[in-house]
Amino acid sequence: MADAYTQAHRPTEIRLKREEKALEVDFDNGESFHLTAELLRVESPSADVQGHGPDQKKTIAGRRHVGIMEIEPVGHYAIRIKFDDMHDSGIFSWDTLYDMGSNQEELWSGYLAALQEKGLSRDP
Repeated sequence: MADAYTQAHRPTEIRLKREEKALEVDFDNGESFHLTAELLRVESPSADVQGHGPDQKKTIAGRRHVGIMEIEPVGHYAIRIKFDDMHDSGIFSWDTLYDMGSNQEELWSGYLAALQEKGLSRDP
């Protein structure tokens, strides 16, 4: 098992698109992803969202309009995203960002299904 500092994927550029409420991330293998702030927020790797086990994941509602205030590096392996709803505890490793980009359609449809199942909305 790889340690937290060993990353299979490394970004070559990360662009914060404040007006679009998104991050664009280019990786060293040529892949590039456009990740919305809403997806990043509701799938944050923080314990606040993911819990401490697979059965503890929370469905975060009301984040349709969430934005990103800033991103900051965490060592040479991750970024911390500060969202405008004041959530800032998730550490997004390079592999986490890559996996989110690669699986964003599946993550998004799962999120929408969870909202519907729980009678929640993307709207605040």
